[in-house]
Amino acid sequence: MPKKNLSGEKRLRQSEKKKVVNQSTKSKVKTAVKKAKAAIEGKVDQAEAIMRQAISIVDKAAGKGVLHPNTAARKKSRMAKKLNETKENKEK
Repeated sequence: MPKKNLSGEKRLRQSEKKKVVNQSTKSKVKTAVKKAKAAIEGKVDQAEAIMRQAISIVDKAAGKGVLHPNTAARKKSRMAKKLNETKENKEK
């Protein structure tokens, strides 16, 4: 009869818990980015505040290791670029 690998079973339990937390965090990031993009396209006045919240969520996800730091930077950069383009177009 083979021995049970207790440490392997524990790692499996831990990874399943982390998976649930990571999925939740990724979902929050996606939702925040979508809301920010929608705000930028719609109400530019409120977009900055919404974008600040989205950036905070993206930074927290990167800090937890759910997102790679470069991925977080890319998401933030794209949001900022879109906001700036929209502001420029609105001024013209």
